[in-house]
Amino acid sequence: MTDASIIADPDHDADFGDFFALLKPRVMSLVVFTALVGLIVAPGTVHPFVAFFSILCIAIGGGASGALNMWYDADIDRVMKRTKGRPIPAGKVTEGEALAIGITLSAFAVIMLGLASNWVAAGLLAFTIFFYAVVYTMWLKRSTPQNIVIGGAAGAFPPMIGWAVVTGDITITSTLMFALTFMWTPPHFWALALFMNSDYDKAKVPMLPVTHGTRSTRNHILVYTLLLALTAGALLFTPIAGLVYLVAFAVMNALFIIGAVKIWRRDDAASKADNFKAERSFFKLSLAYLFAHFSALMIDAMLSGVFDGMGFKGLF
Repeated sequence: MTDASIIADPDHDADFGDFFALLKPRVMSLVVFTALVGLIVAPGTVHPFVAFFSILCIAIGGGASGALNMWYDADIDRVMKRTKGRPIPAGKVTEGEALAIGITLSAFAVIMLGLASNWVAAGLLAFTIFFYAVVYTMWLKRSTPQNIVIGGAAGAFPPMIGWAVVTGDITITSTLMFALTFMWTPPHFWALALFMNSDYDKAKVPMLPVTHGTRSTRNHILVYTLLLALTAGALLFTPIAGLVYLVAFAVMNALFIIGAVKIWRRDDAASKADNFKAERSFFKLSLAYLFAHFSALMIDAMLSGVFDGMGFKGLF
């Protein structure tokens, strides 16, 4: 980053929507949802205001990570078709403003979460921001095709943070929720990379299709999808999974494996002929996959509370 890149441009015209876009609201919504599920399924209770404020802090921390990512990746975002409309490449927000917002919101979110709940949750949030902004964005993304594999940990921490808000600790169950998102991230992003391959190549981002080719990427998607199914299945042996999760697990993993096999069996000619139809479908399915699993955990937790109150403890 040059000194000039962090000096505000007096001619730029940003509104609230531009600054909000810096926080990557779509990613933030996933962070909020999985953190909320972690909080709901955790054993114990917290005051509703503490729960609300904690989720708000986690959302702000996730948004801060997005702002720091956009600050550092502004040069890449200007090149890629998918990202050139973001606030910095579009000239609405300066890099200096994005950096200032990211740092300020990070500090606010971590400190306030620690004061509102506990410092275990705050420490996890601080590490999440550091991991996404520094380990993934500044190091892994531009240096290794395993960027999304290792870097996926950043998006996998929120359910652990939500769990820690209630319990103040880290357990096998919360770690398995982390593992579910961690193992989901590679096939989710590699499917995107297959039909956005030219974008990553142009930006010189070493995504797997760029460095190892599309055949290797298809192989990796299949392997990681199978590993993901095993990880999701492991949650069945924890106290938070019930009948609803069992159904969601069975249906979604069957569909996901079928989708991965379809991608694995295809070649570049077939994919280009139908504009990567299978890859795009798999990518959309991956969004539903994670939502279904975490929704099922939340529903099981709610049903468990209802049935326990009716004297049917242990039914769910």
